[in-house]
Amino acid sequence: MDQENKSGVTEFVLHGLSGPRELQLFYFAFFTLLYLSIVLGNLLIVLTIISEPALHTPMYFLLSNLSFIDVCLSTFATPKMIVDFLEEHRTISFEGCMAQIFFLHVFAGGEMMLLVAMAYDRYVAICRPLHYATIMSERRCTSLVVGSWLIGILHSVSQLVFTVNLPFCGPNQVDSFFCDLPLVIKLACTDTFTLEVLMLSDSGLIAMSSFVLLLVSYMVILVTVQRRSSAGMAKARATLTAHITVVTLFFGPCIFIYAWPFNNLPVDKVLSIFYTVFTPLLNPLIYTLRNKEVISAMQKLRHREVSS
Repeated sequence: MDQENKSGVTEFVLHGLSGPRELQLFYFAFFTLLYLSIVLGNLLIVLTIISEPALHTPMYFLLSNLSFIDVCLSTFATPKMIVDFLEEHRTISFEGCMAQIFFLHVFAGGEMMLLVAMAYDRYVAICRPLHYATIMSERRCTSLVVGSWLIGILHSVSQLVFTVNLPFCGPNQVDSFFCDLPLVIKLACTDTFTLEVLMLSDSGLIAMSSFVLLLVSYMVILVTVQRRSSAGMAKARATLTAHITVVTLFFGPCIFIYAWPFNNLPVDKVLSIFYTVFTPLLNPLIYTLRNKEVISAMQKLRHREVSS
């Protein structure tokens, strides 16, 4: 953080969603409701999977970790955005800004890898069912989750190590509700072309390559499913549809923002809200409303709580 002391910037101004006071109050109520729904919905999934022995399988183990990381992804910036709707001056300290960038890339990078792990789980379950129990062992599942977090941390450190030492000597207006890397590095008092290329080769490449890998994996799985006609395959097709929907909703905004970092478009702010707020909300809805096992387990959990 020494570089920050040499510059005149000690805080950044977050523009967020603008509008008259009445609209700001509406935003406050609306996003508060969304955030509470995200936290409660995803934690309910985690609690349901932990409490129901029938859901102690690799797929649901990975799903519970996805729900947990969705809570983290929505929490790194959303509470501050909600509070800022009631504030006239929306600022964040230099250290707070760097912390937001760090946690954003930890959670987003970790979720990308976790979605890849979930695709691998479905591939083994459908394409190699006889070897599923052996391949997707408890140790393998734990390694996939730990590996996802480690890759997210390494990815985030690689982004932050260059950004934290940039000279910020004047402009401090961030046109978003949180500190996003493409917006912050453009405020540096130096040529950031090389850094933008590094960001493109890191964040953009990871997002794009993971998305392509997932699409290819799901295409292979879908082809396998189409060749088999049974009740089990119908269930697998429904699960795959849910997975593909989540992948598209999450990766679409990320790729748009980070694969083309050289231009800041007004739609970027909307997309940032989408993948940090709406996607974590949609995940529990997509996975639970289409999943009879999870719904049944939730009903058992509710009856257990009522009877106790």
